[in-house]
Amino acid sequence: MKISKATRKFESWLRNRATVVKPDLDMKHKLMAEDSFTFLRGTFYRWAQVWGKLCPDLARAPEVLAVGDLHVENFGTWRDNEGRLVWGVNDFDEAYPMPYTNDLIRLAVSANLAAASGHLRIHSTAISKAILDGYVASPRSGGQPFVLEEHHPSLRAMAIGELRNPERFWNKMDELPSVRDVPKSARKALQGLMPEKGVDFRVAHRVAGVGSLGRERFVVIADWQGDRIAREEVPYFVSMRMGLWSKGLQVDPL
Repeated sequence: MKISKATRKFESWLRNRATVVKPDLDMKHKLMAEDSFTFLRGTFYRWAQVWGKLCPDLARAPEVLAVGDLHVENFGTWRDNEGRLVWGVNDFDEAYPMPYTNDLIRLAVSANLAAASGHLRIHSTAISKAILDGYVASPRSGGQPFVLEEHHPSLRAMAIGELRNPERFWNKMDELPSVRDVPKSARKALQGLMPEKGVDFRVAHRVAGVGSLGRERFVVIADWQGDRIAREEVPYFVSMRMGLWSKGLQVDPL
């Protein structure tokens, strides 16, 4: 099956199970055509179809709770409950039990494609070595989180250097169009993200990412205790089902 047919069938499947935002889907198609790295980000459905066929021995590796759609853009920073800056994977839309090799191979492929597209400056040999060294070292150390306050100074410097200008960020949030017709399940989830009950908030539609473009993406904006807060929700029913394809199960097959 060629990629064009796989894409048509996936998007037809998607429309039967979720509300599709056509302008966002059209934007996704344009982004996918820009370079191979962005194409990889937007086509996890195709990866789930073919990677096991292309790497049959590796696809028989022991299973873990894998990220699934792992690539170099799926890492970022956030603040934990103690306010500490933490770095790690920040997108688990396609998390599902899969061979552990899925994440390693997809991450390596994404890094090589990002390098070829000019997004990274690193040799392919160094990419594979860094991924394998990190993967081996992490369980040996007990799988500790990457807290950047006292350790990992290089990562901390990069993270602090990329902190968003808050004025620019909130101006961008204020420009997002409001959404009134929000599904009950999504509204309930958004209410649960609020720091306390009874907080008044505005629901807006946000356009971001690549793989999730075309699906509804909601962000709530509110004033709370003297400052502004924003929380995001992407309906994940589709992502949960996509994990079944990686298992080779005959559930809503393409």
